[in-house]
Amino acid sequence: MNIKTLGLPLVAAALLALAGCSTPTVVTLQNGTQYLTKDMPKANTKEGFYEFEDISGAKVKVKVNDVATVRKED
Repeated sequence: MNIKTLGLPLVAAALLALAGCSTPTVVTLQNGTQYLTKDMPKANTKEGFYEFEDISGAKVKVKVNDVATVRKED
């Protein structure tokens, strides 16, 4: 076997493994608004905000106090 024959399946396996790392998450605010995100949101504790990208690609920034729950999508 040569390297080219082995390379393509290894690259495909690596891409599939990376795609499986995302965790769809539902962020629910105190007022009932829900956001579906591609990944777990990051909390910026210094500024007191959650920052995330929803499934449409829009960047969202909300205060930590405005967030009721953050949970994995069912």
